[in-house]
Amino acid sequence: MDLSKVPSSGGGRKARKRVGRGQSSGQGKTSGRGHKGQKARAGYSRRKGFEGGQMPLNRRLPKRGFKQFDRFACIPVNIGAIEKRFEAGAEVSPESLCAAGLCPKSADRVKVLGAGELSKALTFKVHAISAEARRKVEAAAGAIELLDVQPVGRRKPARKSS
Repeated sequence: MDLSKVPSSGGGRKARKRVGRGQSSGQGKTSGRGHKGQKARAGYSRRKGFEGGQMPLNRRLPKRGFKQFDRFACIPVNIGAIEKRFEAGAEVSPESLCAAGLCPKSADRVKVLGAGELSKALTFKVHAISAEARRKVEAAAGAIELLDVQPVGRRKPARKSS
């Protein structure tokens, strides 16, 4: 089959608008830009959210809530899912959880939650663990080691020494 010989389906390509080619074309004289004004000039472009001088919607609406900049954002993983994927005595870390398919590879922080049951002793090396999950790990004679956590939000730059 020769792709250059395949006929095109009707209506597959839209003809471009040829502006400024005389009044009978329908897009002559002002080329569809109307008469004068900011939008008629060359080089015109408006920023996102611009409403022609009217107060934009994002500034008219009231601000609500609070965004915590130094929050600890992490991927939640349940004890029950870990129970199914890991053998007794295994080490559960962010890398091993990603390898087991329980969290995305982009996850840099992991929190273990208590949903499900744990019957085998595992060594947890994670960033956070809920109180219920901690109780279940300790009841199964497992070990918990919390990794160092850096806040996600604004980080203060290191001070230069003189």
